[in-house]
Amino acid sequence: MFTLPSSVQVFLCRETTDLRKSFDSLAALVCSVVGQNPLSGHLFVFFNRSHDRVKILFWDRTGYCIYYKRLEAGTFTIPVNENAALSLPDLILVLEGIDLSGARRKKRFSLKIS
Repeated sequence: MFTLPSSVQVFLCRETTDLRKSFDSLAALVCSVVGQNPLSGHLFVFFNRSHDRVKILFWDRTGYCIYYKRLEAGTFTIPVNENAALSLPDLILVLEGIDLSGARRKKRFSLKIS
């Protein structure tokens, strides 16, 4: 795959999306549904109704990119939390088919800047 800077955030579109949509239509959904700027460089994740397909839209300084994945068996489990944001490691786990609702986080060091 490719690497992303740690400043990149992941935003989920909670509404099911017609994944026949492409670059411009998904960018319009980012503005209207997610409430973010599609040119920010962040990742915007869209699932279809049956949760067996996902599209991720992002801007890479020269244009839009779409990552598209279709599962041959099973479905993606969309994390349920109060906001529509995920961390990059959580997104990778979701794309691998891991249900985050039962996942336990171990305590890790984090630098708190105030």
